[in-house]
Amino acid sequence: MNDTLSISLPEVLVKLINGGNLTRDEAFGAMTTIMKGEATQAQIAGTVIALRMKGETVDEITGFAEAMRAFSNHVATENLDLLDTCGTGGSGIHKFNISTVSAVIAASAGVRVAKHGNRAMSGKAGSADVLEALGVNINLTAEQAAICLERTGICFMFAQLFHPALKHAAAPRRELGVRTIFNMLGPLANPANADRQLIGLYDRTRTATVAEVLSRLGLQRAMVVGSYDGLDEISISAPTQVSELRNGEVITYDITPEQLGLSTISLGEVQGGDASENAKIIHRILNGEKSAYRDVVLANAGACIYVAGRADTLTEGVSLAAKTIDSGLAANKLQQWIATTGEVSHVS
Repeated sequence: MNDTLSISLPEVLVKLINGGNLTRDEAFGAMTTIMKGEATQAQIAGTVIALRMKGETVDEITGFAEAMRAFSNHVATENLDLLDTCGTGGSGIHKFNISTVSAVIAASAGVRVAKHGNRAMSGKAGSADVLEALGVNINLTAEQAAICLERTGICFMFAQLFHPALKHAAAPRRELGVRTIFNMLGPLANPANADRQLIGLYDRTRTATVAEVLSRLGLQRAMVVGSYDGLDEISISAPTQVSELRNGEVITYDITPEQLGLSTISLGEVQGGDASENAKIIHRILNGEKSAYRDVVLANAGACIYVAGRADTLTEGVSLAAKTIDSGLAANKLQQWIATTGEVSHVS
């Protein structure tokens, strides 16, 4: 990396404390300084707290995300029509891994999926935890992930392996114990440069902001969602706010379960547990069991299929998601994925 890209964090702090906003280049420089290990833990903590208190702008989030992307291990693949379902987490609701199983269903419907994710930060099981419990080898290199994507149409990129430079911010993030800009960055730094995304946010007041960031990062289509019951997914327990990026424009609207052809249920009916328990729930869904678990997954998998351009409407996407489950395609896709990650893990 070019040393001139770095920027002094004390200088950044002065600007933020005085109420100023960082430009996109300044934000890129600040994150570059962090990722290169040139900032102290106190400087990192001060910067992200100052940003949080002021309120992060589109330029600031974009610059941070661009720097994080620059330091990541990249998966070399054709990124057209490539989907990610990584969300922020942090909702505080112990649900099961909705976006992870939605990714499997989308892949079984013909969508190319480059799933980005990590271990649990606030819940009991993150995407990495549950995939491991299902038998997927999550410890693939960038080259192995690219092979897996080509063979099966889906791969997983374990954030800890693909963003090694984030280690410099690990201690401040852990010790602060509050949400900061780092909570938003994971979904914005897909190592395969996916150009389509479904992102769930813990804070629905930021859906339009994050959608604007995705536009600046060059994505073709995206839906950023946050529900009125606090779920960082499309909910079937309450309306969900959606900020949709399409044709370079962001439009924000609400959707209800009924508009998707689904019934409203209690949020308690989609509670999850640890990785082992969530893996069992996923198996039951993919084996065709009718339940609230299936319905909330249909809502989100349907959105994945819609964002990927495989359906013209959300309801059509939900219908296609149901068909891929009931035909056995989704269960078969998971088994194919498990087998392939085992095979390619031996490829150097």
